Amino acid sequence: MVLSKAVPSSSHDASLDCTFASRYVRAPLPRFKLPEESIPKEAAYQVINDELMLDGNPRLNLASFVTTWMEPECDKLIMAALNKNYVDMDEYPITTELQNRCVNMIAHLFNAPIGEEETAVGVGTVGSSEAIMLAGLAFKRKWQNKRKAEGMPYDKPNIVTGANVQVCWEKFARYFEVELKEVKLKEGYYVMDPEKAVAMVDENTICVAAILGSTLTGEFEDVKKLNELLTEKNKETGWDVPIHVDAASGGFIAPFLYKDLVWDFRLPLVKSINVSGHKYGLVYAGVGWVVWRSKEDLPDELVFHINYLGADQPTFTLNFSKGSSQIIAQYYQFIRLGFEGYKNIIENCMENAKVLRQGLEQTGKFNIVSKEVGVPLVAFALKDRTYYTVFDISENLRRFGWIVPAYTMPADAQHIAVLRVVVREDFSRSLAERLVSDIHKVVQELDEQVKHVTKVVTTQVDITARGGGTDGALVHKSEQEIAEEVITYWKKLVSRKKTSGVC
Repeated sequence: MVLSKAVPSSSHDASLDCTFASRYVRAPLPRFKLPEESIPKEAAYQVINDELMLDGNPRLNLASFVTTWMEPECDKLIMAALNKNYVDMDEYPITTELQNRCVNMIAHLFNAPIGEEETAVGVGTVGSSEAIMLAGLAFKRKWQNKRKAEGMPYDKPNIVTGANVQVCWEKFARYFEVELKEVKLKEGYYVMDPEKAVAMVDENTICVAAILGSTLTGEFEDVKKLNELLTEKNKETGWDVPIHVDAASGGFIAPFLYKDLVWDFRLPLVKSINVSGHKYGLVYAGVGWVVWRSKEDLPDELVFHINYLGADQPTFTLNFSKGSSQIIAQYYQFIRLGFEGYKNIIENCMENAKVLRQGLEQTGKFNIVSKEVGVPLVAFALKDRTYYTVFDISENLRRFGWIVPAYTMPADAQHIAVLRVVVREDFSRSLAERLVSDIHKVVQELDEQVKHVTKVVTTQVDITARGGGTDGALVHKSEQEIAEEVITYWKKLVSRKKTSGVC
């Protein structure tokens, strides 16, 4: 007979036979203080994994421009580089070389005036926000140096943009004490008007920022016209106001789809361009790029040199340590896809956006606000906002797993509210068709609720009318009065159901 013997073990090193039956997942863990004792790795994993299940599905997050899928081979490269600190350039020279190759590829893609053997001026960042901060600092410092040399005041710099700019421009203006002069929008025109922008330029303007791919509608602003108008104003005034192109969304779209569109370094006043590698550069979140026209456009005093990591290393970033994975992933995509691959993917995105747009138009419920030329997205507004809004549709779509943002336009078009769907590489035609179907279901449900509420309120109004007034006389209400009471009742009902704000 074989006897089994239990071997005692401490609670700290015991493996879990059944994770969900252990005391580690049954007892509450502190949320805001460091726990006093350790727990097994299996329990720690399970606790965190269970909470993360409540997050939305990234691929169904149609609010985001950020890449949510990459090939398994690239995933392997990313995992292998997780422990590499990019800033250790002397220790990881190949990673540094890959970044330099990426900068040069992007510079040539944007038609920078550099020779085949000449090195482009640019840097990898953690996103377009950092890239814009760096470009803005270069403009500010160059303007200040010029004003100092002329003996002129240099304490009130400003930037001219459209009101449709991403919030990172507001951050730059506030953090680095630069006035942000915004060109207001209007209904039907949701990008910066070049004529109005140039009219706002003065001697303290460090640059005019144009957007290639508006966050709101995906539209490309007319950089060529802006360059022409600003060139004329510079000649008239003797100023030298330059242009920065925020191509965070459109920088990896225009070169592949709209080769005849002139928006980049082919225009003399364009001195710097930023682009997001983690958007249509097709890399996971955490990489952006900024490229300058020439060395003269990046003041030397902004570039730091360090040698305590093993060799002289120039650096122009807001942060110091950062991962190498996204830089490597960007290089993978460049050599893996090439021009042909990027063109095919972006064309497919545009086709799926077209399918979505046509499906929405067929419902008869929406006006399409976005344009067909630009970033592959569809922004659309309700034709009739009497009984429910785009915010109600957004909230109801979450029942099907979709995350579709609803928002109002900036000044002076804030009375316009829209839904927006960003079409990424992993948003297939079948998903586009499914989304249209689910939007149609939601709208039908809301319409049915309106009919039900209308019937209930109409009945209540009729009963009240038949009950008569204080003197017992019959009260007759007009159709207009009944309609107003129905609308008021419905809006109160909808507002009670809302539990959160805009996605």
